[in-house]
Amino acid sequence: MQIGVAYSEPGQQIWLNIEVPDSSTVAEGIERSGILKQFPHVDLSAQKVGVFGRLVKLDAVLKPGDRIEIYRGIIADPETVRRRDLDSDDE
Repeated sequence: MQIGVAYSEPGQQIWLNIEVPDSSTVAEGIERSGILKQFPHVDLSAQKVGVFGRLVKLDAVLKPGDRIEIYRGIIADPETVRRRDLDSDDE
């Protein structure tokens, strides 16, 4: 079956469509995609993953057409950044 795997970093985004055997898990799909070789710093034990924007576990079984997303941690609080940007507009 065909699935997609997506990951992005500042300045670089990757979205692969790959074939996996029926009943493959999220972890197996990520492994088959080769993303872990391209981005060796991705740590699936620490980073969250999802399918179409919904958090899932690595052992979740995939369905045809699913898009796996590997999420990075937030490095800045969006509310703080927004507040700071709004404050700078007042100057």
